[in-house]
Amino acid sequence: MLTKTEKSFAILFIFLLILEIATSSYESISNLNYIAKPAILISLIIFFWTQSSNLEIKLKTMILLALVFSLLGDILLMFVSQSANYFIGGLVAFLTAHIFYVLVFLKHRNTSKNSIVFIGSLLAYGVLIFYILRDSLGNMLIPVILYMLVIFAMATAAFLRKGQVVKTSFTLVFIGAILFMISDSILALNKFYQPLPFTNFSIMFTYSFAQLFIVFGLLKQR
Repeated sequence: MLTKTEKSFAILFIFLLILEIATSSYESISNLNYIAKPAILISLIIFFWTQSSNLEIKLKTMILLALVFSLLGDILLMFVSQSANYFIGGLVAFLTAHIFYVLVFLKHRNTSKNSIVFIGSLLAYGVLIFYILRDSLGNMLIPVILYMLVIFAMATAAFLRKGQVVKTSFTLVFIGAILFMISDSILALNKFYQPLPFTNFSIMFTYSFAQLFIVFGLLKQR
């Protein structure tokens, strides 16, 4: 399923992820996290740039913008302890990244695909998360609702690619979209509900592999 180049990059990517988790978990090397965390998306951006020559320029640009805004979100969220504005900035950056991913996924949507059951499942999941968070959101209520709607739109757009692209491309992108949704859910629960165990690992693991699977899947739609 993966080419030799993709397998080699995946090994590098996992190494960078382990480095990020280690530097965010141990105080003695925490300063290195300012390098390790951005390195994950920077490596993915470089990999995508070098491997996407066969994609049409408009599609390639939108994917790059999704990755660049994700990188910006990563950087901003590293400074949330200094000001709440960094969290808002990170939220906006990731919101923008999700919108670009929605536009990319819809480029190959299957117009005959019935998505009612899937959308219903997402809404049920969203209602559950919102029910848990509702009392602690405060003035973040509207931004969080908007963000949830956009990431659900991304997951739906990924689902709608089924039957319109090769199976490998659909599967990787769809798994990536679901992992992205899980990562954001853990982040929201940890920030607005109560601290969760092993969040350094769970958030970065699901988020990093979400981005990796999406990029691998989009490269295979050629």
